Amino acid sequence: MARTPFGSKGMEGDYTPAASTMGSSGSGGLSAFIDQGSEFEGKLSFKDTVRIDGRFRGEITSENTLIVGETGEIEATIRSKTVAVSGSVTGDIVAGTKVVLHKTARVHGNIETGSLVVEDGAEIDGQIKMGKSASSQLKAVPGPAPKDEKS
Repeated sequence: MARTPFGSKGMEGDYTPAASTMGSSGSGGLSAFIDQGSEFEGKLSFKDTVRIDGRFRGEITSENTLIVGETGEIEATIRSKTVAVSGSVTGDIVAGTKVVLHKTARVHGNIETGSLVVEDGAEIDGQIKMGKSASSQLKAVPGPAPKDEKS
């Protein structure tokens, strides 16, 4: 699968990756990639999977998965279904399903999630809340594009 980079040094604003601009990634595929050496500041919202290996500051909202690569440096509030961290995150993480902290992860902020996986060597400086409340917190926050949900 080809990865599509976006963002450049000093880029600011709101960005919502769309299938038309990111190529055909298919459902659940990688929809955007911020490469090492790139910087982005603002609000990022997406439906599929985004990988960040560069720097990001602001807010991230996702309906699926955020991957923070080893060289990724995030200063943001993150709300996503699943978050996998190998790099650095400064800010709170709310993940409805799962947070995975790989051995190179450094998180400075609170984590609220349904499930937490921590590899030996990962660093966490903050409070952790686990259970069903994380899932309800994620649903209470408006997502990138509201769906017609039936209760």
